[in-house]
This record gives sequence, structure tokens and C-alpha cells, in this order.
Amino acid sequence: MNRKPIFDAVRLMLGRGFTPNEVQELDSAITFAIGESVRRISAEGLALIKAFEGLRLQAYKCPADIPTIGYGSTGPHVRMGMTITETEAEDLLVKDLARFEKTIDEIGGAMTQGQFDALVSLAFNVGAAAVARSTLLTMHKAGDYAGAAQQFARWNRAGGRVLAGLTRRRAAEAKLYKGEA
Repeated sequence: MNRKPIFDAVRLMLGRGFTPNEVQELDSAITFAIGESVRRISAEGLALIKAFEGLRLQAYKCPADIPTIGYGSTGPHVRMGMTITETEAEDLLVKDLARFEKTIDEIGGAMTQGQFDALVSLAFNVGAAAVARSTLLTMHKAGDYAGAAQQFARWNRAGGRVLAGLTRRRAAEAKLYKGEA
């Protein structure tokens, strides 16, 4: 379901944008109202993604040379030279996260909230298809949680080189996955 018209209508009624907590609350209310049962990322997982993605209101090329905007939003809607508002960045984040939440919920099997959040963060950064075929997910689904947590460290490259920021992000995701965050 396209939730953007609902968010736009509520934003118009309020006369302002949403805080991250308001986005989560409204999204949860819509999910409940329409009977969806997709798991949602927690505030802790959302904070991790926002901290590592950062907010960029002007399109740029990420280290993997992909046009990116907002909180790490990529895809055909991003064109170099484009500029967005903070509210538009929040909307893109909600829309992008919904795809990854749904996929991880479908392919991840049983998991704690921390495991879910860490896998969503990883998928948000490297793509859901990469996570779906990863050794990390295979180990997770087999119940080898310690092994799966160690696999996060392997995902620290972009453009063929190790990046310190990705190394820190993977360590934070592994910590969240293990329930230590």
C-alpha cells in the first residue's frame, strides 16, 4: 500500500513535518488499520541507520559510485543535482525502510528485535538481495547466531576497498544483533 497520501494529508493537517517517532507511530497505526503484520525497525535500529547514513539534502555519489540522497536513499528517483527537504528525506527513509523491513521479515525466520534491526540496517546498506544470499543469513536461519554475528565484519567494502566507516557500522550492527547495543 502506498502510504504517502496518508502521510501527506496528516502533514497538511498538522502544518508541519513529522518527528521520527511520529513517523513510526503513524506507520504502525496504518499497518494495524489495514491488517498488515510486517515487523518494524525499532527506534534503536532507526537511530543506527540514521547515524551511519547521515543526512544529505543534495544528491551525491556514495563510495560505491551510486547516486544517493537523504538518509542513503538510492534508486531511479535519485538524480545528480537534485535537492530535497528534510521532510522529504524522512519520507524517503520511511518508504525505503518499508521494503527492507518486509523482505527481512519474510526471509529472516525467527529473530529478536535486535537481530531484525541489524539485518534491516545491513540490507538497507548493501541491498536485500545480497543479504538474502549471504552466509550471514544462512547461519542466522540455522541458529548459529554467534557465527552470523561474526559475518557482519565481512561486509566492510565498497568499490573494492575496506572503508573505516563500514567497519564501524558492521561492528555496531553485530553488537545490535547480539543484543549488546
